[in-house]
Amino acid sequence: QLQLVESGGGLVQPGGSLRLSCAASGLPLDYYAIGWFRQAPGKEREGVSCISSSGGSTKHADSVKGRFFISRDNAKNTVYLQMNSLKPEDTAVYYCAAKFSGPMEVTTLSRLEYDYWGQGTQVTVSS
Repeated sequence: QLQLVESGGGLVQPGGSLRLSCAASGLPLDYYAIGWFRQAPGKEREGVSCISSSGGSTKHADSVKGRFFISRDNAKNTVYLQMNSLKPEDTAVYYCAAKFSGPMEVTTLSRLEYDYWGQGTQVTVSS
């Protein structure tokens, strides 16, 4: 059973940066695509960024392109989300999720495609 734990959230001023981490245990991440999602109060959970199992392919939502960057270190069983130029509308609970993909270069921002989820970490962007 794959378990995911997010960390790195917090309170940051507009224009600031945060780096979220998604640490996996139970199974190696080598054959899993990983996605980051977020959910603001009263809104649906939306896909933010995702990365293929090898790290060779990434995808970002239009709202975060050029500001958020996703990476992974399979040796550490960890995926990162670097968030720059943060805006108040980025405020949400951020979740990481894993989708088994084998060696295929899969990237998807559809939450229905993912099998395992973390508990989330709060990100608040406010002055």
